[in-house]
Amino acid sequence: MDSWPLSVPSLAVIMHALIVVGVLVRVIMNRPATGVALAWSLLVTSIPLVGVLLYLMIGEQRIGRRRMLRLEELRSDYQELYDAVIDQGLTRVDWSRHHRSAREMDRMGRKMVGSPTVQGSDLQLIDDTPEILRRIVEDIDAAESSVLMEFYIWSAGGQADEVLQAVIRAAQRGVSCRLLVDALGARPWWRGPQPQQLRDAGVDVRSALPVGVFRSFVGRTDLRLHRKIVVIDSLTAWTGSMNLVDPRYFKQDAGVGEWVDAMVRVQGSAVVPLATTMIGDWLVETGHSLAEVTRSTRLHDVKPKGQSDVQVIPSGPGEIVTDGLLQMFLTLINSAEQELILTTPYLVPDDAIIRAFRGAAARGVAVRLIVPEKVDSFLTRYATRSYYDDLLDIGIEIYLYRGGLLHTKSIMVDGSRSMFGTVNLDMRSFWLNYEVSLFVYDTGFASELHDLQQTYLRESVQIDPHAWRNRPFPGRFLENTLRLFSPLL
Repeated sequence: MDSWPLSVPSLAVIMHALIVVGVLVRVIMNRPATGVALAWSLLVTSIPLVGVLLYLMIGEQRIGRRRMLRLEELRSDYQELYDAVIDQGLTRVDWSRHHRSAREMDRMGRKMVGSPTVQGSDLQLIDDTPEILRRIVEDIDAAESSVLMEFYIWSAGGQADEVLQAVIRAAQRGVSCRLLVDALGARPWWRGPQPQQLRDAGVDVRSALPVGVFRSFVGRTDLRLHRKIVVIDSLTAWTGSMNLVDPRYFKQDAGVGEWVDAMVRVQGSAVVPLATTMIGDWLVETGHSLAEVTRSTRLHDVKPKGQSDVQVIPSGPGEIVTDGLLQMFLTLINSAEQELILTTPYLVPDDAIIRAFRGAAARGVAVRLIVPEKVDSFLTRYATRSYYDDLLDIGIEIYLYRGGLLHTKSIMVDGSRSMFGTVNLDMRSFWLNYEVSLFVYDTGFASELHDLQQTYLRESVQIDPHAWRNRPFPGRFLENTLRLFSPLL
């Protein structure tokens, strides 16, 4: 009997090499950003088994055929709903009141995302967490027809439980209550008793983007619903950086202090695009009909209230234009002429954002970046530090906030244009998460946001460029090593 020409170990090596080569070819043919392609290539070749498995699980922006079809159906539904509840007069903004870049951003948002600016909104910026939770409870207790809520994290304890009880009270008096909470971000909460308490009271509570081993074969399991939206009676809305948590009870063992957030309470025109964003997410997850949801929520013609002109930009996988939010950010940064202040908890920018910062600094713009001194992710913490050299070298001032984990995501430009929302300055937020951002064209709101950012600056220490460049080699080596994987964070 002839012997097999190759031994089992040799066959294993050949099969392994073929798999690695096959994945590398797939990476190349999918044409991701160069940095992303190189990061995956490095991971697949240096740690083959782990790299291949990770790439097959999270390496491509696969959202699943069912979700893709539902998103395509919703595009026409969304436009129909938007047209029905937003009078065309609300989109006739007086652009003479604003910097010329505001109108350019409006055009970009319309074309790339399908979201026009609406005039006539009142925005109340609130940074005191107990007050935020107390006022959300008050708004829910005043609800007469509907409560819509979606969050990345919901965590039991403290005043967060008071919000839960307010939702239960609303449902018990006949208000239509729908809660959409991310399956992974709120995993401990889903395993606790509160979801069932809500259901027992008549609240329709659903998990967004469920995870599991088998789901990895039909779509990525790390695509997350990162939005934070509350809409009451289609009259009042909340959005911003805060999850539904009481920071006194949340991640107390993480060693980063309490999370520091801000939210805006919205009334007027901008309530409707926030409501339709949440309704769209609900329809994708549940398969309910648009008519059914709009009937029970009693979404109606919105009336203007306030002086702010606001463009609501939802973003996430499955959009027709995948880089719409990034383009809005770049346009906002590139429009700066005097002052640019940014706050973000996670800073893992791509080359385009770094170039925009470089251009602003070169034009003489005073650029200040405020980030937390401590963050809750080891990989992100050190990858973020590797970017400080690039930013300091071009004249950007970097401040490390010491009052806790600064979680507010904001940009203020020249005292007249702002971004406020859920999106971090990292590639995960721009490419993988479902986010929502408010681009606000209003000097009053910009002034309020500027004042808030100044309070953060007062609790921060500025990085000294000379001292930073001379920090010990081991730390710099670790930071630059982890930076190689920053496109995957």
